[in-house]
Amino acid sequence: MKPGTTRRTFLAATATTIPAVALAGPAHADTLPGYAPIPPSAFGPQPNDFGYHVARIKGNLYWVTDSSYQAMVLSTRTGVVLVDAPPTIGRNLLRAINDVTKANGRPGTVTHLVYSHSHADHIGAAGIFGNSVERIAHAETARLLRTDRDPNRPLPTTTFHDRHTLRVGGERLELAHHGPNHTADNIFVHAPDYQTLLVIDVLFPGWVPFKGLAVSQEIQNWVRAHERIMSYPWTTFVGGHLGRLGTRADAALQKNYVDDLAAHARTAIETLDPTPFFQKYGPAGNSWAVFKSYLDEAARLAAAPVIAAYTGKLAGADVFTIDNAHAMVESTRIDLGVLGPFGIHP
Repeated sequence: MKPGTTRRTFLAATATTIPAVALAGPAHADTLPGYAPIPPSAFGPQPNDFGYHVARIKGNLYWVTDSSYQAMVLSTRTGVVLVDAPPTIGRNLLRAINDVTKANGRPGTVTHLVYSHSHADHIGAAGIFGNSVERIAHAETARLLRTDRDPNRPLPTTTFHDRHTLRVGGERLELAHHGPNHTADNIFVHAPDYQTLLVIDVLFPGWVPFKGLAVSQEIQNWVRAHERIMSYPWTTFVGGHLGRLGTRADAALQKNYVDDLAAHARTAIETLDPTPFFQKYGPAGNSWAVFKSYLDEAARLAAAPVIAAYTGKLAGADVFTIDNAHAMVESTRIDLGVLGPFGIHP
């Protein structure tokens, strides 16, 4: 802020009338914004006529996708272990499991269903598997689902706090909770015999993270989850979204994107002068407009070099990076205490 100018000075000034803003009309395809082409490397296999793709990862481990969401299928001697039940795939999960077990001659009944976390977009089709299935989840998932009271997401029958080894029909999955990240209950599902790791809503192979750093609740722990993911010995990654599996190169690329965004967010906060925002909105006493305009500009400044660097490398870099920068700027301010001009008053 310029010398001699204070927040109190602006907010004490005579109020001015702010003109009303007209409400936007309905969207039309010809007026929607255009975006950069999607790199071919971001796409996965084409779904079949039913709208799904199922394939072997390795051995008895498979994955299913509709190009938007993903689930993982472990075929055992005594039944099927399913990890997540996204509603957009829905009953195509049953078709995919039938494809797998008809081909390998193993039982096709889903006996165990693992919840990665409580969000409905990943387990909202759990109810189609009936009441006889054993549902395994973190203890916090059970608490959240009791609050949500969604009949399509039945409560887990088995819960754990830190680690749980699931052994079924000669196969195993290692479930672990390493603290909150995307959500308080989001777990890591490791198939060590098949060098595969599933973690939902952290890595998005080939793409930038979904809006607001995947709408994550604990941004700094979500950022740290990238290191935790890389610490596991995997070669194949299941991220829960979009149409393909991930590699360690994918994980490294997204980690670089997140690190760059964090660095630019810090720089934006430390260098952006808030004076113009107080000059514009302070006289009317509109504190929310001051903060909105300041934070919007900080996000724009943080996002611009990242968009330039990653467009053509990660799909959607020009779509969600400003939204991701908003989340990173706010977390940098309120979690890391990098307050810039809004720090301790002298």
